[in-house]
Amino acid sequence: IPAGVKLEGVSKDEKEEATVWVSGMDRIHKARGILTSFDLSATPFVPGSGSDPKDALFKWIVSDFGLNDAIESGLVKTPRKVIRDDALPDVKTYESKLAHIYAATDENGNRIADDLNRDAEAQESLPQLVLNAYYLLGVDWLATRKAWESRGHSVPPVMITVTNRIETASRIKHAIDHGDIHIPELCEDGRTLQVDSKSLGEAEAQNEPVAIASKEGDDDEGPVKKLTKVQQAENMRAMMNSVGQAGKPGANIQHVISVAMLSEGWDAKTVTHIMGLRAFTSQLLCEQVVGRGLRRTSYDIVETPLGADESEAKAQAGTLPFMFKPEYVNVFGVPFSFMPHEETGDPPPPPPPTIRVEALVERAESMQISWPQVIRIEHVLTPELSIDWDQLDVLKIDAAHIPQIAQMAPTVAGKPDATKVTEIELRDLAEQFRYQKIIFETARKLFEEEKPTWKGSPDFLLGKLIGLVEQFIQGPRIEIHPLLFSQEPLPRRVLLALSMSRIVQHLKTAIRASNTQSRQIVLDEQNPTRSTGHMRPWNTSRPCESTKRSHISHCVYDSTWEAAEAFWLDHQSTADKVVSWAKNDHLGFDVRYVYAGGVSNYRPDFLIRLSNGKTLVLEVKGKNSERDTVKRAAMNEWVKAVNADGRFGVWCCDVSFNPGDVLDVIEKHGGYASA
Repeated sequence: IPAGVKLEGVSKDEKEEATVWVSGMDRIHKARGILTSFDLSATPFVPGSGSDPKDALFKWIVSDFGLNDAIESGLVKTPRKVIRDDALPDVKTYESKLAHIYAATDENGNRIADDLNRDAEAQESLPQLVLNAYYLLGVDWLATRKAWESRGHSVPPVMITVTNRIETASRIKHAIDHGDIHIPELCEDGRTLQVDSKSLGEAEAQNEPVAIASKEGDDDEGPVKKLTKVQQAENMRAMMNSVGQAGKPGANIQHVISVAMLSEGWDAKTVTHIMGLRAFTSQLLCEQVVGRGLRRTSYDIVETPLGADESEAKAQAGTLPFMFKPEYVNVFGVPFSFMPHEETGDPPPPPPPTIRVEALVERAESMQISWPQVIRIEHVLTPELSIDWDQLDVLKIDAAHIPQIAQMAPTVAGKPDATKVTEIELRDLAEQFRYQKIIFETARKLFEEEKPTWKGSPDFLLGKLIGLVEQFIQGPRIEIHPLLFSQEPLPRRVLLALSMSRIVQHLKTAIRASNTQSRQIVLDEQNPTRSTGHMRPWNTSRPCESTKRSHISHCVYDSTWEAAEAFWLDHQSTADKVVSWAKNDHLGFDVRYVYAGGVSNYRPDFLIRLSNGKTLVLEVKGKNSERDTVKRAAMNEWVKAVNADGRFGVWCCDVSFNPGDVLDVIEKHGGYASA
């Protein structure tokens, strides 16, 4: 990386690591003199955004044999991507949501990225779209495994999942280990490997003995075998490096869940399915992920089905009528196109004038606002569980939003070949899921999530949950559309099985709303609190105005209403009630909420510190939709839990429905009588 060049997403440590090889070459050259050096790089270009002119090949490239050329020539597998499914496509791109799952939204507008990019416990349910994607990809993986077994292969095909968070990887591993993905063969014990660069690096740097599950001998009372963290790391590394190799530690691995492992070499040849569950900001990243599954299992040539005349013509021209037998890897969630990386055409236009928005140091002491970083709120439930069914919102399940058939097409020359479409479908799923199994599996997942804070008997909790789930599934509080799926038993069971995660979230919200005895907040361990002083400076070309009583230098407007309310918050006439305030932009103050079974982040508009010691969270809203009601309920729950904790002062929240009522809201919460 040239001196002075700043690349987004590249840390200082990564830059230093990138110079190690060059430094070594320099030392060799100084000692002995290097005549010529050939660099055979898999990624011979500087990474950057798609519009960045730095995103081009290195200047010293003599020959570039690109990935697209390798696919066309048959030197690697041909990737197959999802081109369509039977559910509604993405509203912006009109592509299948399975093509880029991380960037998709569910039927109620919940962003999958919000759910995957949070500090969640391992037992928390995955988004329903993710589970449905695993069903489809898993069914195809199972068909491949059976085909390999019928041909005498001793190692299974491998599915790899690529995530950008350890928490998400742990949720996927937990879902597989506990059978939440209802393909038993994919969930077999000991055949899933979760690995990430950070844990390997930390483990290899220590030498503390830790206990593992295995014991010496058959006696349960025998001594527990000890392994150092270095030995554990070596075992994990050995399994990772020998995936797909008969007789090696990784021979039986059939699913690898990786986090931040793209920069490390890996040459497994048995990868047949890839699941991408992370942000993909460049084609380089897409190619790195898809490249994990492109090594061929065989380079045996087969004769092409050419006629005698055509074969003779090719022989005379020096071209043999032979090709490699095609091999494929099926890819979900990776929006790759394999287009050239070199920038062409006119240079980009100059950026518009910008204003720097920053936290002013001189105002920190008097105007800084801080808040707790609440990861989740744990609810201690009452000994008796009940749900007011008349007050419970109806859960609407629409078949148009649940993919049950996915069509895959091989991608060559950057475009899918629609003449070679293969199909994956979940036709047999209903036969596996009787109503009783759906009820028990849903209750089991609810039990896993509520057990940590349950004070009574676990058996009582499980029994009570089974009864509530049965009432809900067989009752009128579920609406299934279209009516054909509601009236026919088999289609209804399929949709219920594919909506289990939503049912769990819906019932969990209802149970906590009716049975909460107390609330306990769980804070981010690394950053338990944040403040306006943590905001990094940023530039904007959006409308904004400088501030007087805010720690942040400018207020950036998203609407004229916000501009009008910011005026009064900063005006001298409210100085007796408002000590300081801040627009919640780039601050990182979010409240998680569940809507229609999906997890999203709610970001209120203003934080206001009042002279009576309260901190007011203010939302500017012109309407009151069903989703807005759920957001405000989550905000109220957050306020109750933080106030009950008592360590972070007194908090309150409110909504401004028109530009003129902000003064009334301030008066309502800022009076000393109500403090």
